[in-house]
Amino acid sequence: MAREEQSGIRRNPPPRHIAIIMDGNNRWAKQRTLPSLAGHKAGVDSVRAVIEGCAEQGVEALTLFAFSSENWKRPPLEVKGLMELFKLALDRESKRLKKNGIRLRVIGDITGFSASLQRKIRAAEALTAEGARLQLNIAANYGGRWDITTAARELAEACLKGDMTPDQVTEAELAARLSLAALPDPDLCIRTGGEQRISNFLIWQFAYTELYFADCFWPDFGKDELQEAIYSYCTRQRRFGKTSEQIEAEGHV
Repeated sequence: MAREEQSGIRRNPPPRHIAIIMDGNNRWAKQRTLPSLAGHKAGVDSVRAVIEGCAEQGVEALTLFAFSSENWKRPPLEVKGLMELFKLALDRESKRLKKNGIRLRVIGDITGFSASLQRKIRAAEALTAEGARLQLNIAANYGGRWDITTAARELAEACLKGDMTPDQVTEAELAARLSLAALPDPDLCIRTGGEQRISNFLIWQFAYTELYFADCFWPDFGKDELQEAIYSYCTRQRRFGKTSEQIEAEGHV
């Protein structure tokens, strides 16, 4: 018998879109007296497991926070290692993604990366473009404030060109210019590593996202931990500004 059936708890539908802040690679490596890059390499295995888990669960979209716009402040040697690991992962995983029907897209300001890395990103996106089983988004050189600022700039330029007027600037118009405009907002955000903040990740899209904080470091997060997070999400009541009584009357959890 399924866990939720044993408890008698009614469930929300599974999340359509999951976002994950993959935190704790450095601390995982430090606990083992390993260099920081060893933690990032171990984290790649967790990425693979979570992608597989989401596909098996019928999740439509998975967005992973891989490298924030603030991560350039890290030690140069670590940043260099991360860029090389990103290239290696693109080379190794693209064919696997294509085979499993997973479409890859990288969001963020990729112009900050080397020309060779940008080419690998575009090649991987093109190779997996027909994937329909799961939309995988990798946020790299991404920041939520950058995302909103870029959208606002596009709106300002449209007004200057006369394509629209300021009173036509709405939430919907701005949202349509964000990095994940074609997808539903994340239903669930998971953060590993024990920290409880969103760190400038998808700050517009997280308006009504359910947050789940896992104590384990990212390299220790796998399918079982993903299932725990999804279970927690499915047993919550999502009200979107309504009262519990309204939600219950509508037949929701």
